[in-house]
Amino acid sequence: MADSKMAPKPAGTKPGATAKTSLESERRLQEKYSATSKEVLVVSESFLYNSQDTQARIALIRQGVPASIVAELSNRMGMSKESLLISLGLSRATISRKEKEKTLLSKDESERVLGVGDLIGMVQTMVEQSGDATHFNAARWLSDWLTKPLPALAGATPASYMDTFEGQKLVAQMLSMIQSGAYA
Repeated sequence: MADSKMAPKPAGTKPGATAKTSLESERRLQEKYSATSKEVLVVSESFLYNSQDTQARIALIRQGVPASIVAELSNRMGMSKESLLISLGLSRATISRKEKEKTLLSKDESERVLGVGDLIGMVQTMVEQSGDATHFNAARWLSDWLTKPLPALAGATPASYMDTFEGQKLVAQMLSMIQSGAYA
């Protein structure tokens, strides 16, 4: 590993904080969230729908989430695993191998998977702010919405944008427009 004095200062570091201090903080977070793969799974489930702790979430993405989270997310959404993998641009063979070996997803794979969780959390929050969300299933609603062609996307489905971070941001903007009534 490179000398911590030479490491760039991560974005969002508090003024006056050194890169070394920030790296030490990140290392502590990684240790906290990577004690066992089971513990990582629990943490990734909680972060799957809540991204309030940005530093811990970044540490989790850098470490990687368990490959098994893909199947859990698929089940929660009522979406076939194959469809989810295709929309996220993930290789079925790679994910299957990582599930079998009980290994973690790469940073890029983890970020895409957690991005879906962010969207589910966003939908849930929207419904809670609008009224009674007692019998509403945000994950299933999102799964259905992702597969519908939208005029605002020139007839493409939101799912076809889920394979990149920028695409996921665009999908989140579309959801925000729905909530504001700007797009029906």
